[in-house]
Amino acid sequence: MSSTAQKQNAIYSGVPWYDDQGNIVSAHGANIVKEKDRYYLFGERHTDTSNAFAGFNCYSSIDLYNWKFESIALPVQATGKLDRNGVGERPKVMQCPATGEYIMYMHADTMGYIIPYVGYAVAEKITGPYIFQGPLLLNGKPVKKWDMGTFQDEDGTGYILLHGGDIYKLSNDYKSISEQTCKAFEKGFESPAIFKKDSLYYFLGSDLTGWERNDNYYFTATSLNGPWTKRGLIAPPGTLTWNSQTTFVLPIKGSEETHYIFMGDRWSFPKQASAATYIWQPLTVKGYDIAIPEYEGAWSIDLSTGRISSQKIKPGKLIAADKLNGYLGNWVQGALSTMSSDEKNASFSFTAKATQIGFYGLARPDGGYAGITIKNSKGEIILTGTVDMYAKYQMVGLKYLSPVLKKDTYTITITVLGERWYWKNKKGDLSGSKGDMVSIARIVMI
Repeated sequence: MSSTAQKQNAIYSGVPWYDDQGNIVSAHGANIVKEKDRYYLFGERHTDTSNAFAGFNCYSSIDLYNWKFESIALPVQATGKLDRNGVGERPKVMQCPATGEYIMYMHADTMGYIIPYVGYAVAEKITGPYIFQGPLLLNGKPVKKWDMGTFQDEDGTGYILLHGGDIYKLSNDYKSISEQTCKAFEKGFESPAIFKKDSLYYFLGSDLTGWERNDNYYFTATSLNGPWTKRGLIAPPGTLTWNSQTTFVLPIKGSEETHYIFMGDRWSFPKQASAATYIWQPLTVKGYDIAIPEYEGAWSIDLSTGRISSQKIKPGKLIAADKLNGYLGNWVQGALSTMSSDEKNASFSFTAKATQIGFYGLARPDGGYAGITIKNSKGEIILTGTVDMYAKYQMVGLKYLSPVLKKDTYTITITVLGERWYWKNKKGDLSGSKGDMVSIARIVMI
């Protein structure tokens, strides 16, 4: 299905990413491990039909822009917590300094999220295969909590981070817990992630809102034992952490600067495989203050120097949607020069000679799913995708951009699927989009 020639030159947030095989990158709740000159991304493998465990994927990259599919590092198990009827989330990998083994940790649970524990798996190679070992034990008993993360300190000591702020120190072989370093100190506080700069630790997390986004916040301490001081929000109030939830912070230590990459997930239940995207942003770190003050739709980082820069989509053309033909079904011109429709199967098609093609759109509280199809000059389908047009507040941004393609004449078709993002919690409360609207603002040709 791939006509791609992997040549992305920036990190694009909020759009589907494609791997070297032309498939959507499925690696949420992720972390990254650097080995030699290559970065290995581990994350949740999803389907669009269920939240049941579908495995954990491994990808690799030398630039953080273009991703090679390496393996299903941990596949669905025949029996046990991580079988096809279980839940596996937030895989985190660390290499154990004492043994050289790679240890993967994860939240393992039932579909109802009622019998959780932190599990672990072991591999000799970073890409796997990882062999599931069951629960991680403290004094012979599983640690029964939900969202988890990991942190490896400068001396090689490994830690498990848990929902609420619990921190547990790993044993020398990373296969059990030796002691509890810090007890939970905040109600809620899921999606835990820690990084360290100089002598200060930063602990990031979010409120409990299911798959819905919220304003994530952070704490600081001079010791993992605490005390932890709440410092505030990571992004401007009301931006809902730029519509994402933290999963990991990746330090990039260059010859000139050290920068920290905030890795967040923009969840999109039920289409977590095709429509959930990644929000990776430069994180400003100054003393007790960390922030993502502005949203960078496209940016790059020089991995050798550590310097970052904003990127523009160029030298392409941007064509306002209301200046184009090619609409089928009922479309209405609205604010910000958008064309909008919530009529199922209504579509828009545009043909251009290009090497990349995509569109800007308006995400909105009643936004739904848009289906994407790209055909080449022979009429062959070379790429498909799904775009989530939902946000709790209106936000215009790049919603889809194809990988770099062989130069040809391509036709992109955007279709209203008549479906929407939603989530029902344990109490039966429904959250998510209030409609199926798809709003096109501008077409991108490069």
